[in-house]
Amino acid sequence: MKVIDLNCDMGESFGAYKLGMDEEVMKHISSANIACGFHAGDPLVMDKTIKMAVDNKVGIGAHPGYPDLLGFGLRNMACTAEEIQHYLVYQVGAIKGFCHVHGTKLSHVKPHGALYLDAVENQITAKAIAKGIMSLDPDLYFVALAGKKGETMRRMGEQLGLKVVYEAFPDRAYTPEGTLVSRKQPGAVISDPDEVAKRALDMAKGFVTAVDGTKIELFVQTLCVHGDNIGAVNLVKNIREMLEANDIKVKPMGKG
Repeated sequence: MKVIDLNCDMGESFGAYKLGMDEEVMKHISSANIACGFHAGDPLVMDKTIKMAVDNKVGIGAHPGYPDLLGFGLRNMACTAEEIQHYLVYQVGAIKGFCHVHGTKLSHVKPHGALYLDAVENQITAKAIAKGIMSLDPDLYFVALAGKKGETMRRMGEQLGLKVVYEAFPDRAYTPEGTLVSRKQPGAVISDPDEVAKRALDMAKGFVTAVDGTKIELFVQTLCVHGDNIGAVNLVKNIREMLEANDIKVKPMGKG
């Protein structure tokens, strides 16, 4: 039986501000990428989210970003490689600390927002992220974009000895080049639960259909669904049902 992970970005509330449908989404995913306080999240939210993950037997990952609370980590920042590396250690270390408190282990690291996109395009950024992860815990999985555009992240991670996990996004449109369509473009985010579930199944089988109808081959080990919209619960529920109905087991990273 084929195995795949279903992940979601979580713990992105901050102080009095609530973001995401974490409590409901957590019931249907196998891995949670938890904000570390730089782009979203705070110590109380981290603690609560990790406890929820433990209670639901969900794998726990760190979701570090640029130090950009105002911009939700979606803005590029002119950081040096040394700064990025230490930002990673700081943020991932915080999540590891809360994991220790709750008697569980951190499994993976997935960069957030602009940091993720910069790592896709920039070898220096990708290497700095990988070095930060490696220096803290070489057993952590490094989540990278599936397909040709994720080659830089994959190469930097593997060169440093990290295990790389390949990620695709069933609720995002893809260009014929294999990149995500910019959120500024209409149709970039797909909200229909049935369509998203069908795309998730295609990705699990090794391909995605681009906006022009081109079929792009992808080796995918984890699927990401964004939890910051009201339809997130239906999306993850439909995806899981579709995968399991087609004999694809949903398990946390590294549990296959």
